[in-house]
Amino acid sequence: MTRTTAVMAAMALVLAAGVSCRPQTGTAGRGEAGAPKRSGKRPDLYIEVSALGKLDYFYDHKMGMKKAGELFGVETDYVGPADLDMSAMVVEFELAIARKPAGIVVVGFDDSLTPIINKAADAGIPVVTVDADLPKSKRVAFVGTGNFNAGYQGGLKLAELVGGKGKVALLTRTGQSNLNERIEGYKAALAKYPDIQIVQIGNTDSDPATAAQVSSLLLQQYPDLAGIACVEAAGGSGAATAVREAGKVGRVKIIAMDRDNAVLKRIEEGVIQAAVAQQTALMPIYAVAILYQLNHVDVPITSDNAAAKITGVPATVDTGVIIVDQSNYQYFLR
Repeated sequence: MTRTTAVMAAMALVLAAGVSCRPQTGTAGRGEAGAPKRSGKRPDLYIEVSALGKLDYFYDHKMGMKKAGELFGVETDYVGPADLDMSAMVVEFELAIARKPAGIVVVGFDDSLTPIINKAADAGIPVVTVDADLPKSKRVAFVGTGNFNAGYQGGLKLAELVGGKGKVALLTRTGQSNLNERIEGYKAALAKYPDIQIVQIGNTDSDPATAAQVSSLLLQQYPDLAGIACVEAAGGSGAATAVREAGKVGRVKIIAMDRDNAVLKRIEEGVIQAAVAQQTALMPIYAVAILYQLNHVDVPITSDNAAAKITGVPATVDTGVIIVDQSNYQYFLR
């Protein structure tokens, strides 16, 4: 692929995304408007830094980075710990900075990542957050699910499944910004149904075993529980285990988040009724598109973008969600 073709592809991706092009301030380095662009024959290197790499969910992140490399003719890499280890993730980020990439993509799990994102930006390496955002950092853009809407759509589906009434519980990993937004979306949707009561919000720590334990306790505490909705990837399988062990399959409706093969199998069996699926592979692809544009295309939004503190790239790209149930689960199997 020639550079011209790649640039056109990048621009087409960004323009097709349904993006919010708000001016972005506080950025630094190569990502700033007017900053020097990369040149030379060696392909750009773009690195995604994440955690929880052992989860099936992050298969799509890895695939997206690979596809981005093929699309733009650049080098890509995916690094990070298998578990939710922020210290190890910071170390991986430091190593990524040392490789002097053209840009870094990072999952904004926790505020503890803000200093290292800022360090990269100050070193002239633009950073795009994906999946979960850290808007107070010097990242140049966020690409991911519109999390409030994801929760809202899940809430509407849950209300439908429980017939508009009954006690329900929500499962999350506390303290993560994108998951908090999904919880708020669920609350807003369920508020439309005065006969639905959210009795508890449980913490799974993004671990299926913990999710199963929390769900078992909920089923004991609320024998008439009508539904459980999960806003992170580990919760669905854990809730399914607890409901099956309690002999309440079909009586307690479950909505999972995301759609690994274990969740899809439980949908097929009728243990889980639905999942809110993200178009995850799009996140790193559009993130690299934004970083590629920063490095190769000056877009004159104003007569002096740098003085106006405008980067010339979208601030937010919403990659959307899909409700997966028995009508379409088979198309998501890997």
